[in-house]
Amino acid sequence: MYYKLSGVTQRLTGAPAAAYNPQGLRPVVPPASPPMIFASPTKLVSEAGSQVEYLGANRVPDLQKAFQTADGVPVHLKRGYMDRLLYRSTMGLTVGGVLYCLMALYIAAQPRNK
Repeated sequence: MYYKLSGVTQRLTGAPAAAYNPQGLRPVVPPASPPMIFASPTKLVSEAGSQVEYLGANRVPDLQKAFQTADGVPVHLKRGYMDRLLYRSTMGLTVGGVLYCLMALYIAAQPRNK
């Protein structure tokens, strides 16, 4: 049995099953599936062959050798000038942001002059 809250007495009352099937709603009927736009693959497996085409040469072994050398340079600086530039600019912006936050906190802590 289904229950609903009575608006007059504010108590639960037994409700007929018709209350849960309003006239405006239809029973759920699964619609026909739409036709697939890309029903067939664009390139068949037999046409592609067994060789996969890459955009360039595999540089992973070279990079592994460069990063694993024991030359005392940190890993984040091993690739040269651009790494140093990126590291230093990031550190400069970080220090500048901290100083700006501290300055803003100092200004916000001062009482206003009237």
